[in-house]
Amino acid sequence: MLAESHLEVSREFLIHAREQLEPGDNLQATEKGWGAAAHAVKAVAERRGWRHRSHSDLFVAVRSIADTSGRPEVIELFGAANALHQNFHEGWLDDEYVAMSLDRVERLLETLDEVT
Repeated sequence: MLAESHLEVSREFLIHAREQLEPGDNLQATEKGWGAAAHAVKAVAERRGWRHRSHSDLFVAVRSIADTSGRPEVIELFGAANALHQNFHEGWLDDEYVAMSLDRVERLLETLDEVT
């Protein structure tokens, strides 16, 4: 998948995450939020020729993005997305926490747009 395709999917997933949260489908909202973040990181990794096939690759890419851009907040913002992914499997986050985490995912996407 090309970087532009990852970006498009990322934006669509964030929209869908917010839509899913409205009727209270917390689990789907969290997985879409994770997907938005993961695809945004994949877009940067694709552009820079970095591996991005596994979760481990994504975390390495996030650390590299933070280091090369001087934007350490990328690590924290991606961590919020990872909590969303974990929630999909465990269902322990309430809707308010999910909404705040989706805001952080949105900030992550904006930050990644700025650094690429």
